Amino acid sequence: MAPKNRIIIDTDPGVDDVLALLLALSASPEELEVVMISVTYGNVPLQSCLRNVVALFHVLEKEMTWRQSTGKPTYGALNAYIPIVAVGAQHALEDEELVADHFHGADGLHGVHDKHPHLSPTDAWRSLFEDVPSESTSSAEPPSYSRFFTPSKTPAHKEMLRILKEEPENTVSIVAIGPLTNVALAASDDPETFLRVKELVVMGGAVGVEGNVSPCAEFNCLADAVAAARVYALTSPVPSSTMPPMIHGKSFLSPYPDKLSRQLKLTLFPLDITTPHELRRCAFNDRIQPLKEAGSPLAQWTDTFMNGTFDKIDSMLGEGHNEGLSLHDPLCIWYMLTRDDPAWKTVPKPEDIRIETCGQWTMGMHVIDRRARAKPAEKDSTVRTHPADPMDAVTVDEVPGDTMGWLSVRKGNRINRMLESPGRDIFADVLLKKVFA
Repeated sequence: MAPKNRIIIDTDPGVDDVLALLLALSASPEELEVVMISVTYGNVPLQSCLRNVVALFHVLEKEMTWRQSTGKPTYGALNAYIPIVAVGAQHALEDEELVADHFHGADGLHGVHDKHPHLSPTDAWRSLFEDVPSESTSSAEPPSYSRFFTPSKTPAHKEMLRILKEEPENTVSIVAIGPLTNVALAASDDPETFLRVKELVVMGGAVGVEGNVSPCAEFNCLADAVAAARVYALTSPVPSSTMPPMIHGKSFLSPYPDKLSRQLKLTLFPLDITTPHELRRCAFNDRIQPLKEAGSPLAQWTDTFMNGTFDKIDSMLGEGHNEGLSLHDPLCIWYMLTRDDPAWKTVPKPEDIRIETCGQWTMGMHVIDRRARAKPAEKDSTVRTHPADPMDAVTVDEVPGDTMGWLSVRKGNRINRMLESPGRDIFADVLLKKVFA
């Protein structure tokens, strides 16, 4: 039976990224196929993110062996499909690299590689992704855990485009849970092929709440605001209306063509919805400690960086706080597993959400027009997924003084912002049961 959903995960592991990957790989083959894991910089530098992905498969190999020996269920999707793992951007399109190692630890997983060297892969994994000079080529067999994935030496955004071109249109979605640099590179290289994607699910931004790395910006968006702005622009009938301005008259990437065959369907999971979906220390430890004592490699591995994260939260918030770890990235995977559930609710009509790319204090801010102003040419702004000519409203669409096009029905973005899930109080338990069955 074919999977209900096929996805590319663009990720920067990262604690909650690893939880998202575990949730995806623990799905049943009927629920989900992970076609590709696209690695980007973000929470830590690129090579550390890649190492964490490889280490995940290394641990899962040991975990599946342990589960088989103890009669416990193994991961369905992990055994049924072999995702491509490809390496992407090392830094933002036009800005310096921004990392969050102050929260995730220097290696992205609170020192797990040093604390449990037996659960960390040797450096042999590097040859899977790098061209090795002929004189140093070894006849050694590839590491056994590499049977769970196909390493690629092609840049991640090129692999994205290849998959979207080869697979039928509207059959593969992208779940972007890191900075959007890889996604922006793919969209720039070949916009029409990129728009064959079924849906782009983005964890990013803060719309009606405060940011988590500045008063108004969320980490993924701030890490590459230009990339986010370029990707969001593809949801507009007129992408040029929300493209980021060129710095010093230059841009690293070319503008999009004036005419595109369709608009991008982008579903946004901002901090507004992800932050309240929490996993608390007591719930995690109640689930993990019996498995750890029974010899589970996955329980031992995750125990280190999860409790390291809870310790970090305690140090940031002080005694007496009542907050857990927000499951930002895993929530996007839960959506892909249960997207047909009517309890998922987006805004009634796609919103014109734009990205600030130049502000000294507001870089990465998600800007929305909260003024109660009429739009003279108001009409349905449902995302168009078939060729159409939006010029029919042009004669009444221009509003004097509206130089930024906020009152235009043709200009501006069309973002499907997620408002509600099947249950913020049940998700942590769903995650724990899936991952640590």
